[in-house]
Amino acid sequence: MDETAGRRTARGIRYALLAIFAVGVRRRDPGAAVNAVIAVIGTYLPDLAERAYGIELRPWQRAYVDIAMITHAIGMLGPYDDVWWWDHLTHAHSSSILGGAVFAISRRRGRDPGPRVVAAVACLGLLWEVVEYTIHATAKRLGFEPILVTYGPKDTLLDIGFNLLGAVLVLAFGDRVVGELEPDA
Repeated sequence: MDETAGRRTARGIRYALLAIFAVGVRRRDPGAAVNAVIAVIGTYLPDLAERAYGIELRPWQRAYVDIAMITHAIGMLGPYDDVWWWDHLTHAHSSSILGGAVFAISRRRGRDPGPRVVAAVACLGLLWEVVEYTIHATAKRLGFEPILVTYGPKDTLLDIGFNLLGAVLVLAFGDRVVGELEPDA
């Protein structure tokens, strides 16, 4: 995938996220609408990372981030409830992005990425679960439709497990996949 194709892919995903937003509004589903907006913002993370760290992401790496954004947003339209593995896929995918970022930053600073990747993914994954629960419980208590849904302790443990799977995949393939980041010329 060349750079132009990568930019077109990102633009297409943003249009698809806009459509998901419209479906969420039409269904009066605040979770789908809010998640689509957040996902659009997430598609700009590769640009931010490039500027902040002086790197150049490959087009497929940008697409990998964009695909995570759209799978989360699509999930809010039904797959999180209807497809048993959807939540597992999105947790492993998103945590591999976080783990990949930590891996790349650690390598650039000459540090061992292993403990940092696991710690970042575990800590932020736990924080996410607390935020998810808090938003859900607060919305329910106030009589609003929650924008995030929790499915109980078993689901939380599975989420953390799949987050750690994403971290392990980064550690297993990081030098070959994340190590491709090139400093800007």
